[in-house]
Amino acid sequence: MTSVATTPIAGQKPGTSGLRKKTAVFMGRHYLENFIQSLFDVVGAKGKTFVLGGDGRYFNDRAAQVILRMAAANGAARVIVGQGAILSTPAASHLIRLHKTDGGVIMSASHNPGGPDEDFGVKFNMANGGPAPEAVTEAMYRRSLELTEYHLLEAQDVDLSRIGRSELGGMIVDVVDPVADYAALMESLFDFPAIRALFAGGFRMRMDSMCAVTGPYAVEILENRLGAAKGTVINATPLPDFGGMHPDPNPTWAAGLMDEMFSENAPDFGAASDGDGDRNMVVGRGIYVSPSDSLAVLAANAPLAPGYKAGLKGIARSMPTSAAADRVAQALGLPHYETPTGWKFFGNLLDAGRATICGEESFGTGSDHVREKDGLWAVLLWLNILAKRRQSVAQILAEHFQRFGRNYYSRHDFEAIPSEAAEAMFTALRAKLAKLKGQNFDGLTVEAADDFAYEDPVDGSVSTKQGVRVLFEGGARAVFRLSGTGTEGATLRLYLERFEPGPKGLSEEPQAALAGVISAAHRIADITGFTGRSAPDVVT
Repeated sequence: MTSVATTPIAGQKPGTSGLRKKTAVFMGRHYLENFIQSLFDVVGAKGKTFVLGGDGRYFNDRAAQVILRMAAANGAARVIVGQGAILSTPAASHLIRLHKTDGGVIMSASHNPGGPDEDFGVKFNMANGGPAPEAVTEAMYRRSLELTEYHLLEAQDVDLSRIGRSELGGMIVDVVDPVADYAALMESLFDFPAIRALFAGGFRMRMDSMCAVTGPYAVEILENRLGAAKGTVINATPLPDFGGMHPDPNPTWAAGLMDEMFSENAPDFGAASDGDGDRNMVVGRGIYVSPSDSLAVLAANAPLAPGYKAGLKGIARSMPTSAAADRVAQALGLPHYETPTGWKFFGNLLDAGRATICGEESFGTGSDHVREKDGLWAVLLWLNILAKRRQSVAQILAEHFQRFGRNYYSRHDFEAIPSEAAEAMFTALRAKLAKLKGQNFDGLTVEAADDFAYEDPVDGSVSTKQGVRVLFEGGARAVFRLSGTGTEGATLRLYLERFEPGPKGLSEEPQAALAGVISAAHRIADITGFTGRSAPDVVT
């Protein structure tokens, strides 16, 4: 056991999903060690048990060995590690809950690219399986500013390639199958016989795992347990650089899947997941399902799955996510909640039994089975619905819109904006909020405008400055946020929404349906003036 002298390193402030930086930064002298020591100093390690795993990106294997040696030096009793230091984020959350551990360290930058010149990340999940709340991440950051030493065990690497138990400086290391417990959980929630019958009847699917962590999970569950044809899962081997792909499951980065699903001989159903397995994209034959609509459809049909046959306790969504799920909740007489972006805000609602299904527009959906969003879970619930209803994705969406109306919705991302320009734009935007009411932009009249604040209904905590909202008369709105998940410059996310109650006007192309809202939003924030951009980099 050694104590290594160090000094604080600037910028180790976790965001909504932990600390994310360029891989070279994490590999720099003392950088990873400082952050992990700050983490252990805050949550405590002596006598505790933790889960450890990651998405397999570059530096994942080396970082795991450092974290293990530091856990041992800080007095941890046991660490449960995914074989090869691999665990999807939802699988890690499940292991934390299954084994009642004191938390877990997840090595991932989620949907960000991987490789020596790309991104790496580390986050801590609490004993409930969910991301650390702001009070904990703030304490970690404060500790990082005063750190003078970190503790490390000098030892040989642990063999993480073989399942089994070993010791490291008196600490137990249990290497476990990263897939088995998660697959068993999925089998307890969904009607596997019905889904097997669907595939046996000729139903075809394409699952793009984007050379990321869900590959082994998807192959085991979809092909081995559910009988999908071999080769249904493509890009199924996790690679340190995700095969050069951008592991973000949206129409831009999963273009190959989109092309196949809109081709003449398209499969019946398509899906993709991201770097660490917590996000999903769903596509039907010739039809794309927005994440907001997917959340609403899943909530409306969840009781078709055995794990949810008793019904839902409530539905929660992040503020930027469309109100489509609210309309389902209202129709079913269920409580519904609007939270800031970040899965940790759903944790209190789930733990208190106030919500069952939660979702974010950024391709994240999940339920109370874990305390993370879960990409493969969402895909399996869609398959369960398709197996029970025996309709196409297009038919299910059409019936949903007829019943609940349609929230036309889109997100426009302006990436790698100079941080100074982005901050200047938001400063100017916030300054004009009080004066916007009653003003008309491109035929839309502003009904209200604010900077979203949230008071947690469970613990009373308050989160402010969670996104600027401009609400128009008639139910349209524009939301402006700066993303906390990038590592370079700032990303402006512009969320656009317009409600159409039907029964007519439910099949417009979304960008056309939102043209007026798009134009109004650009004028209100002067996006081009501040950023020099007139069009987004990514549209979802």
